Amino acid sequence: MTSILTLVTIIAYLLLLFAVARRSSSNANNETFFKGGRSQSALVVGLALIGAPISGISLISLPGSVAGSAFSYLQFMFGVVVGYTIIAYLLIPLFYRLNVTSLYEYLDSRFGVSSHRSGAWIFFISKVLSASLRAFVVCAVVQQLLCSTLGVPFWATAVLFMLLVWLYTRKGGVASVVWTDVLKTVCMVACIVLATVFVLRTLDLSLGEAVARASARGFTQIFFFDNPNDSRHFAKMFLSGIFLIVANTGLDQDMMQRALSSRTQRSAQRNMVLSSVLQVGVIGLMLLLGAVLHLYLAETNQSVAKPDEVFAFVATREGMPMILSVLLVLGIVSATFSTTGSALTSLTTSFTMDIFGGQKSLTEEQQTRVRKVAHIAIAAVLAVLMLAFERWSNESAIILFYRMASYTYGPLLGMFAFGIFSKRAVRDRLVPIVVVAAPLLSLLLDYNSKAWFGGYEFGFEIMLVNAALTIVGLYLISRKKSVSA
Repeated sequence: MTSILTLVTIIAYLLLLFAVARRSSSNANNETFFKGGRSQSALVVGLALIGAPISGISLISLPGSVAGSAFSYLQFMFGVVVGYTIIAYLLIPLFYRLNVTSLYEYLDSRFGVSSHRSGAWIFFISKVLSASLRAFVVCAVVQQLLCSTLGVPFWATAVLFMLLVWLYTRKGGVASVVWTDVLKTVCMVACIVLATVFVLRTLDLSLGEAVARASARGFTQIFFFDNPNDSRHFAKMFLSGIFLIVANTGLDQDMMQRALSSRTQRSAQRNMVLSSVLQVGVIGLMLLLGAVLHLYLAETNQSVAKPDEVFAFVATREGMPMILSVLLVLGIVSATFSTTGSALTSLTTSFTMDIFGGQKSLTEEQQTRVRKVAHIAIAAVLAVLMLAFERWSNESAIILFYRMASYTYGPLLGMFAFGIFSKRAVRDRLVPIVVVAAPLLSLLLDYNSKAWFGGYEFGFEIMLVNAALTIVGLYLISRKKSVSA
């Protein structure tokens, strides 16, 4: 794919992105930025929720994972549907009843100010790390495909990327994010379906023939029940899907701002459940694309150094239509702008409402001023972290940062679970100690698990251990007293 075609694809998407953002941010105010005005239609929010959890990294990594993990990821997605149902009928009614702007306002009403700030800081640190890392990984791909050939250094790519993200979210906030998520959903699904069709045409195979050949090579196995120590085992992946989605979506300001922009609670609940089912379909299409890509490699006796390279490798092979490379770039760029924009918006919301004081201590004018300054400052922080990743990161460092981000949701899950299912009152000033101690103890268990537990190695379930330790800690600093939530 030529640099000119890549550049044209990106510019065309940006023009469409800013047109959508401009339309959605007309007459915007703080209510629009933080809650989307609570006026978004069910169809718009539903489409946004389908594509919201899918990042550019997913488009690169999931198809590549098929050779080693087959379709086992669908086991995780079945758990995700259960998790979204729990969010819809347990958390959404709670948040609508309290009329929260930030999810972590619940912790203030249930436990106190220290708990509120602790929850907000946990989210803030985790989201800053994960958002900057995701943006870095995809910007590195764009740098390789386009910017390096044009002589543009990575620092300029990172700064320009965050400037564009800041520009399209600065007025509309959640309203802009919801509409760009819709655009992302359309682009991603089109990318996946059309890429599959083009590769099948190149192989001169029907879909049924391709599935049969991929199945014969072991690419399409969904369920794994044999080895409990296998990371692909059904119980591990299904339960991980439930609890990870409750923590990473239901307790994540970034993800829930979209759902809470719905006009009514009932609409938000319906969108949440329906979007989870449709997400299974989208992930299934992505895995099917992965099977077709790996089948292409097998049929043509070619290979890739890393699984993540399979989509880009096949898309740029001689004989493949140029449109396949265009679709890859479009899918990556649409996913990354949407994901980073929503992260920037949610971080700005949490900082303004939770950490700085929000509605309780600020007038509307002061709130607007804080929001605008925070929005710019957080965009700058994300750009700096992207440069830090580019300068110092290696594969083990990236894995470490993802691992660190996964630890942060354990305390949030523990705090919300204790608050919802218990009536005990905690000593609020001691909560920060608990939410720091629980991840540290979990890290100690994780590091020594093979030696202490007969070779057992923790996966996603370390978050549940983290949450359980948080609940135990909160119980130890609590007293028996009826508290309304």
